[in-house]
Amino acid sequence: MDLFPELITSKLPQTGTSVFAVMTQLANEHNAINLSQGFPDFPVSDELINLVYENMKAGNNQYAPMPGLPSLRKAIAEKTEFLYTASYDPETEITLTAGATQAIFTAITAFVRENDEVIVFEPAYDSYIPAIKLAGGVPICSALKLPDYHIDWGEVKKLISQRTKMIIINSPHNPTGTILSAADLMQLDKITRNTGILVISDEVYEHIIFDGYEHQSVCRFPRLASRSLVMCSFGKTFHATGWKMGYCMAPENLMKEFRKTHQFVVFTVNTPVQHAIAQYIKDKNNYLNLGSFYQEKRDYFLKLISGSRFKVIPASGTYFQVLDYSKISEEPEMDFAVRLTKEFGVASVPNSYFYNKPQNHQTLRFCFAKSNETLEKAAEILCRI
Repeated sequence: MDLFPELITSKLPQTGTSVFAVMTQLANEHNAINLSQGFPDFPVSDELINLVYENMKAGNNQYAPMPGLPSLRKAIAEKTEFLYTASYDPETEITLTAGATQAIFTAITAFVRENDEVIVFEPAYDSYIPAIKLAGGVPICSALKLPDYHIDWGEVKKLISQRTKMIIINSPHNPTGTILSAADLMQLDKITRNTGILVISDEVYEHIIFDGYEHQSVCRFPRLASRSLVMCSFGKTFHATGWKMGYCMAPENLMKEFRKTHQFVVFTVNTPVQHAIAQYIKDKNNYLNLGSFYQEKRDYFLKLISGSRFKVIPASGTYFQVLDYSKISEEPEMDFAVRLTKEFGVASVPNSYFYNKPQNHQTLRFCFAKSNETLEKAAEILCRI
């Protein structure tokens, strides 16, 4: 019973339940194949599971240091140096987080003040804009340009004002699967040069990149890295999204402020999992082979649906595939996604959900981080539509 409803004024009045939860629940209710929410349906490495178990049995179950275990921060620094020839001090410039979403929320909360503007590229991962609003900031949206979802840097330049505090980039990009090039990051560097603008670089799919491309991390660009907080995810890398294990890397002056907020959000994160990952990433093959693993799944899924009426929007990274259904239906995206789940038995996510204002490009996002059996069953249905 709401005894005092007049006392409650929502800080997010337009925000409802996440579409991922909605579509997953709908999939469960209708016994549909769930290609909506971004989680694998195949097991985590036995070796990694055993390492977690061994560390639990060894008694590594109490609080880790607030920034994370020194051994894991050192391993992350070595991995970053190896991949991007970028140097981060594990003591002062790396912090373990409860997933990348928490890291992004913490960074926005730490730096964005009332009426600060934050530039966001749409379609955008759904946590960005609510976090900005909760911090009192103002999201300034720039739509990625169709049909290949590229950034119009000329437009971005015009959006920058004296109130611009931050720009959020995401590559490889959820939901579209596109990637930023070195030229893109050089444009971002040029636009932000001689300003106080910070960058959040969401790189959770850094190891899931296809077709011979290299991931262009902001870490590769020293001047850009000096103003950037880089967010990464072990959950995405090791098929363990439920472990909620990520990290943030940033120069010491930014990390100092990040940690001030981080300590009051979660303080620290899962200790035995940190121990296990610190040991597991010593073998570079445990992350270097991820791109080819998921490229095989992407290619297999596309082969399976090649006879369907869906049009493929090329994906260069992530484990998501965007499909255009304009030859099948004129329905708005959410309506078609719901009908696809209820009537045909395959759940997806409408891309319109990732925009601040309603859009309808007649595209849906499908997750292919699934077993071949799951993909085969889903593709058989999609080909019948």
